[in-house]
Amino acid sequence: MEDLSLPTYADVVAASERIAGHAHRTPVMTSRTINAELGAEVYFKCENLQRMGAFKFRGAYNALSQFSAEQKQRGVVAFSSGNHAQAIALAARLLGMPATIVMPHDAPAAKVAATRGYGGNVVIYDRYTEDREQIGRDLAAKHGYTLIPPYDHPHVMAGQGTAAKELFEEVGELDAFFVPLGGGGLLSGSALATRALSPRCKLYGVEPAAGNDGQQSFRTGSIVHIDTPKTIADGAQTQHLGNYTFAVIRREVDDILTASDAELVEVMRFFASRMKLLVEPTGCLGLAAARQLREQLAGRRVGVLISGGNVDLPRFSELLAG
Repeated sequence: MEDLSLPTYADVVAASERIAGHAHRTPVMTSRTINAELGAEVYFKCENLQRMGAFKFRGAYNALSQFSAEQKQRGVVAFSSGNHAQAIALAARLLGMPATIVMPHDAPAAKVAATRGYGGNVVIYDRYTEDREQIGRDLAAKHGYTLIPPYDHPHVMAGQGTAAKELFEEVGELDAFFVPLGGGGLLSGSALATRALSPRCKLYGVEPAAGNDGQQSFRTGSIVHIDTPKTIADGAQTQHLGNYTFAVIRREVDDILTASDAELVEVMRFFASRMKLLVEPTGCLGLAAARQLREQLAGRRVGVLISGGNVDLPRFSELLAG
C-alpha cells in the first residue's frame, strides 16, 4: 500500500476547477431544532441537491473529463448500486461518450431508471452471488472500455473531496465533521479537504451498523472484507474499503462510527418533516452519528455531509410509515 500514488489536497483543488460550471455548488443548511437538540452549531452540506441527486457526480465528472480522445471514443464501464451509476451515465453524456453500468438486480428502481434515462447501458447482476468488479473488468477487457470504480480511484476521490472543500470555504473551520462511509471515496476525499482547511477538526466516517467493515478495518489496521450487508443504506452496502481510500482514511480520519437502520429512519423522518429535505438512508448516516455524540458536541461547530437523496418514493413512504 505504501507504493500507491495517493491524491492530495492539490488534486481536490484541481478537481474543483474541473467540475466548476458542471457540478452544482450545493447549499449549506442549518436547523434551529437540531442546534437546540445537540447544543451545537450544525451545518448540513446538502449533496442530495447535487446533479443526479448525490455527491457522486463530482468524482465521476472529474474522472471522465481526464479521459484521452481514444478513451472517450471507446467509452467507460462502471459498477454501482445506483448513485455512481447515475453519475457516470450523466457525466458520460455531458462529455459525449458511451457508458455501460453494472447494477445489482435489487437496486432501487428509480436509480436504474435514471441511469438509463441519462443514456447508460445497464447490465444487471445478482449482488449476493456474482462479483460486480469481475464483471466490470471482463467488460473492459472485451470492449476496450475504461473502468472507473465507484470509490477506489484517485480522480474519483479528489472529485468527492470538493464537497467538503466548499463547506469549509462557506462556514470556516469546524470542530467535528460527520461523513457517510461506504467504500470510502467520499470520506477519503473529505479527509484531504478537512486536513487542509480545518486541520484540528475531528473527522468521523459513519457506516451502517450491519456493514461495519470500515470500522473493523480502521481498528485492525488492515482492510477487512465482509459479506454484502443487509441494510436500508443501499449506498453503503460495500464489502470492503479500497486500497487508495483506506490508505487516506487510516492516516487522516479520527474514528469510524456506525448507525442502525432504525436511527436512519428517524433521521429521514426529521429531514422530511422539519427541513423539507428528501434524503436517502445512506445520506442520513452523518446526523445519526452526531446525535449519538451530542454530549461531546455541545458548544461546538459541527459539519454533517448529506450524501444523497435518491430513494424510491414508495420505499421512502414505507420506511417512514413502518
